[in-house]
Amino acid sequence: MSAMAWWLLIFVGLYWSYCIFWGIKGALWARTASDYFVAGRQVSMWVFMLAATATSFSGWTFVGHPGLIYVDGLQYAYASFYAITIPFTGMVFLKRQWMIGKRWGYVTPGEMFSDYFRSESIRMLILVVALIFAVPYLGIQLRASGFLFNVLTDGALGVEVGMWLLSAVVLFYVASGGLRAVAYVDAMQCVLLMIGISAIGVIALYYAGGWVDFTRGIAAVAEWDLLNQGAGHRSGSLTPAGHSGYVAVPGVIQWVPGAGAAAGGVWTGMMNLTYMFALMGIMASPAFTMWAFSNTNPRPFAPQQTWMSSFGIGFILFVFTAIQAQAGHILGANTDLAKDVFDPQYEETLGQYRDLFETRQDAVLQRGLIATQNPDLSFEEVDRRIEAGLQALRDGEDPEAAGWVDLVRDGGGDGALVPQLLGMLQATAPWLAALLAVCALAAMQSTGAAYMSTTSGMFTRDLLKRYLMPNVTHKVQVFAGRLLVTALVIAALMVATFTTDALVLLGGLAVAVGTQMWVPLAAICFFPWITRAGAVLGLAVGVIAVLMTENIGINVVSGFGIEVPWGRWPWTIHAAGWGIILNIGVAVAVSAVTQNREEYEHRMTFHNFLREHAALPESKRHLIPIGWIIVVAWFFFGSGPGMVIGNWLFGHPNDPTTWWVFGMPSIWVWQLIFWVLGVAMMWFCCYKLEMSTVPEKEIEILFDEDAGVDRGATARS
Repeated sequence: MSAMAWWLLIFVGLYWSYCIFWGIKGALWARTASDYFVAGRQVSMWVFMLAATATSFSGWTFVGHPGLIYVDGLQYAYASFYAITIPFTGMVFLKRQWMIGKRWGYVTPGEMFSDYFRSESIRMLILVVALIFAVPYLGIQLRASGFLFNVLTDGALGVEVGMWLLSAVVLFYVASGGLRAVAYVDAMQCVLLMIGISAIGVIALYYAGGWVDFTRGIAAVAEWDLLNQGAGHRSGSLTPAGHSGYVAVPGVIQWVPGAGAAAGGVWTGMMNLTYMFALMGIMASPAFTMWAFSNTNPRPFAPQQTWMSSFGIGFILFVFTAIQAQAGHILGANTDLAKDVFDPQYEETLGQYRDLFETRQDAVLQRGLIATQNPDLSFEEVDRRIEAGLQALRDGEDPEAAGWVDLVRDGGGDGALVPQLLGMLQATAPWLAALLAVCALAAMQSTGAAYMSTTSGMFTRDLLKRYLMPNVTHKVQVFAGRLLVTALVIAALMVATFTTDALVLLGGLAVAVGTQMWVPLAAICFFPWITRAGAVLGLAVGVIAVLMTENIGINVVSGFGIEVPWGRWPWTIHAAGWGIILNIGVAVAVSAVTQNREEYEHRMTFHNFLREHAALPESKRHLIPIGWIIVVAWFFFGSGPGMVIGNWLFGHPNDPTTWWVFGMPSIWVWQLIFWVLGVAMMWFCCYKLEMSTVPEKEIEILFDEDAGVDRGATARS
């Protein structure tokens, strides 16, 4: 076995030992259903801060996100604002859900919503949402882990084989220990995720020749895009304003039937904003309601949302992930040949050295990496190996030559970037490559584990206990939860094995469906006038709208002979955006005509309690309008239509000589500025507006099945 394989076995063994330890310990601790499904409501502050962060930012953040920036350019890097927008959803809803769950002893969101709306239909809808979210999302993580280990073992471990093997330990600790085991393993996974992304970014910057050569390389990529009319960019064209799509957003909105027809890339201001809506669906999903219920108190919410996620993960994404992506194009900028071409002081015009750039492009992008790993080779031999590898790819053969391949041009796609970066280390630092591979594995398993645990809890409580076995014991509930975890993992593995082409589409569908939970969450936390009919019909219509603006729904109706006049994401608005717009519209309209005095008074039982315990003190109420202004302004300019100003404010995107003092394109500077402003926004809302702080007034518990407390809680059905 190679040195890399030995190191991989050692680090994977250590990681799995930690997982198995917490699986066993959690199993010994879980005596009641509450212990197993919501960790006895005793998750500690630091464990929640780390675990909730790991659940929010999965293997997609580790592998897929830098890959998409690499393929689509810095216009997609605005998606890194999900480090702020995901916890923003938590800031709005988690504290109030925790308070309701604490008072009435809820274990699942289905119990909470069905009691609030006096509706069994919404309980079933939430189960559907949870299932749609869990299976494909888990499938993506498991398949990505199999793909990663397939690359790192040079194909010795097949993708499907690796996927099934790597899922075995996840299944063990989740099924054995429940949410408590998930929380403690997720805490370690969060640390590994942050270390891994940061380390790969530093390594990519090193191989790119340091900061100066790195920034020259960004200029060269954008100039190459201009020279070839966008041929180096996945969109295949420049933006409507004539800028390189790699360093500019292609406008506020484009009135096209499907985002695939957009000029200069799909990531317009409206696409970025509504894509943020989709990712905000992660903390609106039913799984995070159970995370909220699992806490002793809301004390961890504010630091997790402000510092751990918005500040910590945000810094990593806007700096190290962006470096990984851009270095993928410019590796080789530390060679003499590359410096000649990338030199910003080059006196010739673009037109005069276009031919030089074209003929030397492959060597520029790949020579440096091969020369670094093979210092004994001459430049001529390096060039020969590059050409041999590219020719093998063109012929559909396995390229035996060890060399960097520009994945955009040669078919690897966004998912192959990070494995390629890890592969660079196999010859020079196999132990580091193996450690970072385990970091990636931990990131991929963190989100899946949480959804496995919470979804099994929902089906056990909302289906088995509610309808099939109302008097079921705690022991049977825990046993049923373990069986359901196993069933979920098998279902996810089957989906990942047999629907590989649709898997990413299903994962995108999952988060967009999660966004549709905003309306029922807003109803129970803030707006008592939203009725049962409004919430149920709005949620149903929102889910249908998501399906019909994704390829899956369009293809289904097409199979019945119905051809819709739009494609995926019409008008460059994400499916989550279309879903939530129609969801809100239907919920408001239906609520207006279905008001019932008795039902309203019942819902006010919850809202009177929240107003008593969660309302902002009179001395701070003048801050509410300020908060609204800050939030709306940040979403508009930071992750919405106003982001187009960032294309040129700090230098023209077509002229690298005008770029900012550190050699960074204007769009990247704009993103960093609004990341800092976003952290400030979260601090203001979480702490000053007390959206995530501990309530001052003690909460009287009306129902607790574990403690045998039942004080005649009128809200319980």
